[in-house]
Amino acid sequence: MTGTQRREQLLDVGRALFAEKGFEATSTEEIAARAGVSKPVVYEHFGGKEGVYAVVVDREMRSLMNRITSALTGDNPRALVEQAALALLTYIEEETDGFRILVRDSPVATSTGTFSTLLNDIASQVEYILVREFGERELNPKLAGMYAQMLVGMVALTGQWWLEVRKPDREEVAAHLVNLGWNGLKGLEANPKLGQTK
Repeated sequence: MTGTQRREQLLDVGRALFAEKGFEATSTEEIAARAGVSKPVVYEHFGGKEGVYAVVVDREMRSLMNRITSALTGDNPRALVEQAALALLTYIEEETDGFRILVRDSPVATSTGTFSTLLNDIASQVEYILVREFGERELNPKLAGMYAQMLVGMVALTGQWWLEVRKPDREEVAAHLVNLGWNGLKGLEANPKLGQTK
């Protein structure tokens, strides 16, 4: 096996173990044993499990971000929301281990960590879309960032839930996400206050 092939093998083994057990419960010894090599081989290529984990997480983050950004085509805001929701759910369905790695050791509710960092990057893209829409609807565009966080958080938490239940199918889940997000955005009040009833 060449050095490059060995490196990829260790990454594949590490990815499977991190998805199955999480970072803390996975050891360098376990990565080496499952790959059929000695511990020093893992250290030689990555310096330990931390190095393997860093590369695995970086690859997963790039993969998910690329899926979402490449799915965002056109100018129709509702279609963009649909495309983003469906891209995330497709990633969860096709790359279950990758999504488990991203969310297991970095829950969506934290302000630091890999998954929350990725969500912030996605929210920045959504914010750009919302700023334009808010301007057209005479809503305060300075609030677009907050609404972007709300939408992305809603989709991400639903994705974590759907990771385990897988029902209904991804298209139906995406349709319901868009229904709540879009119809909620459509009826936004310019100056909402607590305690108002209709």
